[in-house]
Amino acid sequence: MTGSTLEAEPAVVLLRGLIAAQREGEAAIQARVAEGFRAAGCAVERLRYRPAEVPLREEFASESAIAGEEREAVIATLRGTGGGRSLILFAHPDGEDFQEGHGWRHDPFGGTIEAGRLYGWGVSDDLAGVAIMVEAVRRAAEGGPMRGDVILASTPSKRHARGVHAAMHHGYRADAAVYLHPAESGVGMREVKALASGQLIFRVTVAGRLPDTQEPGHAAFAHTAVNPIERMGPVLAALRELDARRGARVRHPALEAAIGRSTNLLVSRIEGGGKAGRVPVECSILVALSFPPGESLAAVQAEVEAAVGEAGRGDDWLRAHPPRLDWVSGVTGAEVSEDHPLWVETARAVQEVTGAPPHVNPLHTSSDIRNPMVQHGIPCVGLGPLCGDLTHNAGRDEWVDVADYVRAVEVGARLIRGWCG
Repeated sequence: MTGSTLEAEPAVVLLRGLIAAQREGEAAIQARVAEGFRAAGCAVERLRYRPAEVPLREEFASESAIAGEEREAVIATLRGTGGGRSLILFAHPDGEDFQEGHGWRHDPFGGTIEAGRLYGWGVSDDLAGVAIMVEAVRRAAEGGPMRGDVILASTPSKRHARGVHAAMHHGYRADAAVYLHPAESGVGMREVKALASGQLIFRVTVAGRLPDTQEPGHAAFAHTAVNPIERMGPVLAALRELDARRGARVRHPALEAAIGRSTNLLVSRIEGGGKAGRVPVECSILVALSFPPGESLAAVQAEVEAAVGEAGRGDDWLRAHPPRLDWVSGVTGAEVSEDHPLWVETARAVQEVTGAPPHVNPLHTSSDIRNPMVQHGIPCVGLGPLCGDLTHNAGRDEWVDVADYVRAVEVGARLIRGWCG
């Protein structure tokens, strides 16, 4: 297809319309999505829910991390004639909060196409996934009735919004699931997410002691104080040792092959302090720990608790003032094997459209493909077109490759018909 032909593709027109609708907010996007589902012959319902009230298995988030306001999911159903396998596809319409000082070269809501790339705020996170759902079910329906039911869920996801959790909790279940979301890996439709590692995020806080003075500057009195930044040392050492032990013990073949290691611990932020020249009252570190499918969240938490506790017992100050461990969030990993019928059907659809067999991307930690698997035992894979410069990753001029996006729509349509019969 030529560039002008691609621009006229209904799927491209739809995606540009969703980008423009963001000016009016998420409700406007969902209204367009619902309209598209109805045009494809689906029955459409709206589900309102509060994220904190959705029950979860092997997952948690602190109250401050969860979206507090009521949210809305748009759920469509295309009923089959009976006797076939059912499929649920999901994607999220909510993106990063818009920043006035974004520094983009392109209008964030203009849907500009330049050199084969379509630019837009949230286009890859995840308006492209939402648009693929709408257009793929329309194309699949044009092929005639299918035996299995197709369920499509445009569900909020950011800030633990738990949209797909809520949909499944309210009875929307299927034999398999597909998460439609581009991955910023530089590969696009030649890869499929079929493995998601779990992730545990926690904070460790160490208390200090201020010098006995009313002077605004503490430098001259520093030797009489207890600096919590310095006292964090034993905790950091204990976490390094934990990381080394786990790296040697915990193994997963797909992760070993891809990156040479199956679990990692990352100290991503040091918090505390204030004005220069003053001893901080306390110091905190924020830590992320990835772990492969097969490990339980509780077992990993127990290892962290033991390591932090050991650090406290080996230092006089920390023994008297134990480090405080706070859990921020945690999710459990899951995977689909390459001999599973869902993988086989997905790989067939990708190869038919792209001309090449896909490979598994096992490096997307805490991907939403885990949600149907961990919560309800429903196998799930994820796929999406080539994209880049995601706002979520502090990028500018977020884009999706137009040709690969069109291919993704065709893959989605073929996967629906192939799975649902």
